[in-house]
Amino acid sequence: MSFLHQQTALDAALEQAHKSLREGGIPIGSAMIDDAGRVIAAGHNLRVQSGDSTAHAESVCIRSAGRRRDWHTLTLASTLSPCAMCSGTAVLHRIPRIIIGENRTFMGREDWLRAEGIEVRVLDDPRCIQLMREFIAANTELWNEDIGVPPPGN
Repeated sequence: MSFLHQQTALDAALEQAHKSLREGGIPIGSAMIDDAGRVIAAGHNLRVQSGDSTAHAESVCIRSAGRRRDWHTLTLASTLSPCAMCSGTAVLHRIPRIIIGENRTFMGREDWLRAEGIEVRVLDDPRCIQLMREFIAANTELWNEDIGVPPPGN
C-alpha cells in the first residue's frame, strides 16, 4: 500500500473523529479504502450519541460498508488502536490491513490482529495523538466509560 493511500485513509478517519467530537462523542474515526485508495466507507464513534455501547468507530465503519464479498482486499484505518471488539470484527471479516493513527493513548489488540496475519501499520500521527490526549484530559470519566474502566470504588 502506498503512503498516499495510507494518508487518504487516515485523513478520512480523522475527519470522522472530528465529526464525533463536534457531536459530543468520543473523537475516534475510521475509514475503509479499496486497493485504488478510494474511500468506500467511513464511521465515527457513536456510543455517546446513540447510547449503543458497541457503536465504536471501526464497527460503525464496517456496518456502513454493507454486505460485501471483497473484505479480503480492503484496508481499514482507525485514528486509535482498535479495541478487542473492533479487532475481532476485522478478524471475522478477514480484513488484511489496518492503518492505526496512534496507540500511545490506548493500546488495543494489535497483538491479536498480527497473530491472525493482519498487517498492522501504526503511523504515530501527531494529530491523532493530540486529539486523544486533549479529549482524555478533559473527559476522563467519559473516556473510562468508553473503554470499560469501572467507576472509582467498584
